Amino acid sequence: MSSVAVDNQPDTAAATKAIAPSRGQRPWTFYVLASLFAAYVLALYGPMFCIYVLSFQDIRGGLVFPMKGRSLHWFVDLFTQVRTGDVKGSFDRSIKLAIIVTIITVVISFLAGLGFRRRFKGDSIVFYMMIGSLVAPGLVLGLGTGLLFQALGLSPAWYSSALGAQLSWTLPFGVLVMFAVMSRFNNAWDEAARDLGASRWQAIRLVMIPVLAPGLVAVALFGFTLSYDEFARTLQTAGSLNTLPLEIWSMTLNVTSPSLYALGTVTTIISFLVIGASLGSIVLIQKRRGAKKA
Repeated sequence: MSSVAVDNQPDTAAATKAIAPSRGQRPWTFYVLASLFAAYVLALYGPMFCIYVLSFQDIRGGLVFPMKGRSLHWFVDLFTQVRTGDVKGSFDRSIKLAIIVTIITVVISFLAGLGFRRRFKGDSIVFYMMIGSLVAPGLVLGLGTGLLFQALGLSPAWYSSALGAQLSWTLPFGVLVMFAVMSRFNNAWDEAARDLGASRWQAIRLVMIPVLAPGLVAVALFGFTLSYDEFARTLQTAGSLNTLPLEIWSMTLNVTSPSLYALGTVTTIISFLVIGASLGSIVLIQKRRGAKKA
């Protein structure tokens, strides 16, 4: 018995040493990985930071460094000068299109999650057809959508053909997120609600939707951001009226002032506001759920 205890002492000591807290000394791998992460962050946000800085130049400013003065001149110029393009109209169309895409993506993704809770004949074919739209090049898919509308005698527009092209991009992401969320939903909660007399709609509205609310917010965030920034699938399907990404692209061909940088700054701020609102709503939902449990 004592020999077994003696034999186990080295293993116990090794395990204790392995889980013991560090005394300020980090392995060399930590510094390598930290350097790689810092390089990644710099490569990701460095170009955007340059644009943000250059957008705050005064009227003497140009498109490159060094920066000349500081002012909000180019932000004012962005919305007052016609030569910068139809910024207001394109922004309005992009917001409306993103909201429509978000609503449709959330509704269809939720219904798909309900439908795929039980296996049915041909469900694998439907799933792989949906995933196939993620593999297809966006520019080719947008071109095909535009040609389809022309073959049907319909004029491409941001609210019709562009909407369909963007849904082929947002719906697969939304459905995949909803599948992951649905896999964590306990079917016993739904069955308990039905046993207590709730109808099918009441069980969905009062039990399922509140539990899946964070996942639904995530799907909405995916739908809005993917639609708001989409370029390839919208290029051949937006018709004569540009969305904001298309307007920015056209401005790069004829605008030679920091107004373009100011537009990039404004759109980035809006994107972060939407992300912050979505994350805030998830935190609020979690707090309310915790308060109800308490």
